Amino acid sequence: MKPEEGVKNYPSTLRMYTNYTTREIKKVIKTFGPRASGSKEERAAQEHFVGEMKTGADDVCLEEFSVHPVAFMAWVVIDGIALLLGVLFSFLNMPLVSLCLAVLALVCLFTEFLMYWKFLDPFFPKKTSANVIGTRKPTGEVRQRIIFSGHVDTAWEWRFMHLGGKAFFFGGSGYAILGLLYILVISIIQLAVCGPFGGEPTGALAVLRWVELGFVPAFILIMFFTNFRNPVPGANDNLTGTVASIAVLKYLEDNNIRFEHTEVVAAAVGCEECGLRGSEAYIKAHKEELDAVPTVFFCMDTLRDFDDMAIYSRDMTGTVKNDPRVCALMQKAGRDCGLELPLHTVYLGASDAAAVSKLGVPAATLSAMDPSGPRYYHTRRDTDELLVPKTIEKSLDICLHALYTFDEEGLKEQYE
Repeated sequence: MKPEEGVKNYPSTLRMYTNYTTREIKKVIKTFGPRASGSKEERAAQEHFVGEMKTGADDVCLEEFSVHPVAFMAWVVIDGIALLLGVLFSFLNMPLVSLCLAVLALVCLFTEFLMYWKFLDPFFPKKTSANVIGTRKPTGEVRQRIIFSGHVDTAWEWRFMHLGGKAFFFGGSGYAILGLLYILVISIIQLAVCGPFGGEPTGALAVLRWVELGFVPAFILIMFFTNFRNPVPGANDNLTGTVASIAVLKYLEDNNIRFEHTEVVAAAVGCEECGLRGSEAYIKAHKEELDAVPTVFFCMDTLRDFDDMAIYSRDMTGTVKNDPRVCALMQKAGRDCGLELPLHTVYLGASDAAAVSKLGVPAATLSAMDPSGPRYYHTRRDTDELLVPKTIEKSLDICLHALYTFDEEGLKEQYE
């Protein structure tokens, strides 16, 4: 059975929950403002969502976890400082030190940005964040589970994106990464030719070393990439996914829908913007329970740009493969709603589905955001004025169709 077959006036009913989602987003932004990872504003919004979930869930809990929020984006500052010092030590004829600094910058880039590891966490203050989990039980034994998820926290503003959009973001970032690689190569050459603390380079090597100075502006700029004093409003990224998840529970309660064996969960997770820490903490805390029955993690992130709605089958800069069965379920739901949803890759960054997939729980992400980088992404422009109800409504429609299909058919490689 499809959602519209079980609910009278389904289109009008669906619009009600779209309106609820947009009203709730506006309310949260007005009441709590930006919600940096691990901040008191994030916690206040989470406590508010506890009350919202209680209107559709049988059990609601707020589960705390520890986090080092600044560590995740601090690598950019560390890289800028390390590479500036690398240039200095190169000109002091100490290429071994210069090489070590370039390697440090590369390690920070790889571990924090590409792999989302906790390499820098021990060096930064610890805070407490939380996940809010609302569970709607079936009438009988739990034989399968579907989790709808969005993240409550918001990013610190990316100055490159705010000041110059994607051209400045990609240009400035690429300029700095090219400089890192250049310092790395020149240091190795200088080390091989002149020794670790050798003499002055001559000839072509001397000329190549002077080119290092051309990257100094990039290394200075990236130190100011993140504005740690200005978390963004996060209306689209990602109150849309968070409140839409709660709206699914409210829809089921208001229409007296309870499945026989399918448990439905809404997860408003914390600290996605500092390395997917909330979703990771949730899965680790419940791994045994989640593994006990077939479980699907349906991540929703930034539901705005209708024409860019897609399913993300590869995540974390393409290094993580999300579950193809979950992707197939999402595509089936999309077709039921009149859309052919393409499979995309998160080429830069990651969504919560990546952390879940890495821990062995079937997951994928539904997102509707221009993948090339819209001007509102991680900037102060991400306000409730930019909400697109049409996209939110279609996303809710897809969620409900996926839910009904999962209840009736379970998780399959392919769907009709």
